[in-house]
Amino acid sequence: MSNSLKSFAWKDIGDIAKGRPTMGVKMHVAVYRMFQYSLRNVLENKYGKDAIKHILVEAGRVSGIEFCTHLLDIDLAPPDFFDALKQKMEELGIGLLEVVQADFENLIFILTVSEDLDCSGVPVSGETVCHYDEGLVMGILEKYTGKQFVVKETDCWSTGHWACRFHVVAI
Repeated sequence: MSNSLKSFAWKDIGDIAKGRPTMGVKMHVAVYRMFQYSLRNVLENKYGKDAIKHILVEAGRVSGIEFCTHLLDIDLAPPDFFDALKQKMEELGIGLLEVVQADFENLIFILTVSEDLDCSGVPVSGETVCHYDEGLVMGILEKYTGKQFVVKETDCWSTGHWACRFHVVAI
């Protein structure tokens, strides 16, 4: 990355307690989705669907690295790490994480997230939409393991499923 480009860092989130003494961390899911889906729409119209998918995955990855760095303990054993991740995702309202399959030796996982922030309840379109979440999982696991991952959403509320399913493989 060029020195002239700024990278996202946890500090960019700011001091929420100071800035929102009355409202705090509360925000309605509809407001988050309004931002995400309108931004996605504007960018897709300008750059195309494939470019925006790549951008959302990369944004999620960068966020996942920061999320893991500041909110999770990377020294935990894998089962304990996933339990902590599960708790943190629920606590922050991201969604309900389940580890469906885990091969800790080969770093291959199938994860589901239900009641997720990005898509639960959206109209069925036939296409997966949780590209940011793919990147978020990618970044979290990259920070935790020091390895890179491919994360592919195979099921999504927008494809008619009740939970998002992610196939995760270290590369």
